[in-house]
Amino acid sequence: MKFSILGLLLVCTSLAFAQSNEGFWDNIRTTDETLILEAGKRKVIKTNDFPKGTTEVVYRISLLDDNQKISSSLVSVLKAIPDPTGISQGAAGTVFLLSTISGDDKCKFAVFTNENDALQYEKTGVAKNACIVQDEPVNKAAKLLTEKSKCMTPGTQNLWFGFQSDNWVMKEKIVLEVVPWVNYNLRSGWTNENKKEILALAEKLEITQKVTNKDLFLGNFLEVFIAKYTYAEYKKLLTAEKAKAVDTISEESLVNSGQLNSYLERLRNEAQKLNFSSKSDDAVAKIQKEIIEKNRATAADYGLIGSLYLSSKQFVKAETAYLKAISMNPSELNYRLQLAHVYTLTDRIAKAKDIHKMYRENNLSNNTSWIAQTFYDFQKFEANGILSKNFIKILRYLD
Repeated sequence: MKFSILGLLLVCTSLAFAQSNEGFWDNIRTTDETLILEAGKRKVIKTNDFPKGTTEVVYRISLLDDNQKISSSLVSVLKAIPDPTGISQGAAGTVFLLSTISGDDKCKFAVFTNENDALQYEKTGVAKNACIVQDEPVNKAAKLLTEKSKCMTPGTQNLWFGFQSDNWVMKEKIVLEVVPWVNYNLRSGWTNENKKEILALAEKLEITQKVTNKDLFLGNFLEVFIAKYTYAEYKKLLTAEKAKAVDTISEESLVNSGQLNSYLERLRNEAQKLNFSSKSDDAVAKIQKEIIEKNRATAADYGLIGSLYLSSKQFVKAETAYLKAISMNPSELNYRLQLAHVYTLTDRIAKAKDIHKMYRENNLSNNTSWIAQTFYDFQKFEANGILSKNFIKILRYLD
């Protein structure tokens, strides 16, 4: 009988390694099997399915004499070394994992990634295609299998441990413990390839083409997307649900990347260019869909869409837009002047004169008076084919 008492090492090791933010030891889907192996026989144990996102596993093999018990389960031991790097950094971590009672019996073992190879080992003792082979009989073993190991290839779901007794007289008691390390990001299914799939989708969005800093926007888009959905959840979304998700996350990413204001300004400029190109309906649709319907509108946006409606002689809609702009920014006199123009063009001359009477002595800017702007606007209306006999009445009133 052999005892390895490493209490001091336990304390030191526990303090040496900090809790990792990258993943966790999954104590639910561990493998904890006790195998009674007849003298000179071989047997295979299949691990429980590894959870999605498993990148590393730790295994511990202990051979016990009758009535002996393992002092600490592997899961409880790993709580003291929460990050797998604590195991792989030197011998101390491995010795710690082996800190348990073990018997004098010994066995050989091999580890396989394929069930057929494992069963062949059980029949013949030939460790063909094994990722680990322990030909020298041991009474205990422990090891961290990382992504660099042949045992942990991408997509590995299980491992098969094959044991061969080294006792040709008595049966042996073997305890196999396997604990998976689960990476938080990979657990959600967001591999690099899957992330590229989402980025390819985001790059095709119209909004991506309009932002000032494309990479910053895409980075925020990906971060928000993978925080809200696992990859499996995303793939299960219906087409309409995906469209809504992409639209919502685009909005959030604009804000997070600090590019919302510059993006909206670009939309406004595009709408004005469309209007100058006699495409007022397209200009209105852009402001309505991309700004107003998404609750992004400021008083300036309502003022802009009001002028677009006015230039296309949609006076009722223009009036509604200007009233909304005034309610949001009462101090901006240009909205009131444009509202007066709507009244003038719809033969509500008394209401137009009331507004002119109230603000005629004011300046719209440092260089432009109310009266000068009114005269300029009327000239512009006439040049664009918007005519009214009331223009002369208002100009006489202001004179």
